[in-house]
Amino acid sequence: MDLADSVLQGERLALARLITQVENQTTAGRRALDRLFPHTGKAHLVGVTGSPGAGKSSLVNKLALAFRHPATGEPPRRVAIVAVDPSSPFTGGAVLGDRVRMRDLAGDPGIFIRSMASRGALGGLSASTAAVVQVLDAAGFDLVLIETVGAGQSEVDIARLAHTTIVVEAPGMGDDIQAIKAGILEIADILVVNKADKTGVEHTERALRAMLELARPEKMPYTGSQHSPQHEELDENEWWMPPVLRVIATEGAGIREVAQAIRDHGEFLRHTGLWVQRDRERLESELQTLIRSVLMYRWRRGVSEDLYQDVLTRLVERSLSPYQAVDELVGMPVE
Repeated sequence: MDLADSVLQGERLALARLITQVENQTTAGRRALDRLFPHTGKAHLVGVTGSPGAGKSSLVNKLALAFRHPATGEPPRRVAIVAVDPSSPFTGGAVLGDRVRMRDLAGDPGIFIRSMASRGALGGLSASTAAVVQVLDAAGFDLVLIETVGAGQSEVDIARLAHTTIVVEAPGMGDDIQAIKAGILEIADILVVNKADKTGVEHTERALRAMLELARPEKMPYTGSQHSPQHEELDENEWWMPPVLRVIATEGAGIREVAQAIRDHGEFLRHTGLWVQRDRERLESELQTLIRSVLMYRWRRGVSEDLYQDVLTRLVERSLSPYQAVDELVGMPVE
């Protein structure tokens, strides 16, 4: 039995091994992804992003527990956590300090935690993150929580991967300035003000609500990533206005409300048809990324190293412009 079949049967060791294959971009990993892809598309993908130090890991920890032990009478959900950590500058591997906060999840067969190195990705997501999420989706997890490194403005990358995006802020971190940064509020489906026991929480919440109102065009249904003309027909009651929720993640205060907001947003996406649209946008983004990677690889293999270095030298000497360099290397003018 190969790894893909073992993953479909729920074997955790096979799942861990396959994720390693996928991260290392091996041929076996790619073939397994091809096998598993028809079994994907069922999991609710939830991105958790925000500025460093806002308490994302603590929030993810408590959310996983809330979905495993729901108070609403719902059955427990199987939860996977993909924690994208900063890369070590020495080994390239993940720095696992944040995972120490998730020790109370250990031993639960319904929870799977995987740390990944960002490997320098500006958007806080490794290039392999989407593929790893697909493996977890195929493995039957109902909810996949994707925690990013907290890289600031480039965090908008998470919106291309998740159905629901949670933006986490905390008092005393320059939230009113952080909120203005390009796209950070536009991607939020749920806004969480963590560490709500700190001084200044009212100011943080007020600033976020004010910026949220500025970020939302009036009388337009919010989709979380893009506005489409077809959604102008939505009834006013079907618009989604991101809630601003206070929590104290370390104590578990407010976590149930955030979990309910995730459920509500999932229902909203399914009811309005935006779930299918987000899946399409996510897969299109992944397709374009793979096309760029493959074309770059094939082009590089077809260009001699001597020619490449010669063009690069002339570029550095300013005897060739970047556009002229591309024209010479690719063989067609840049329009």
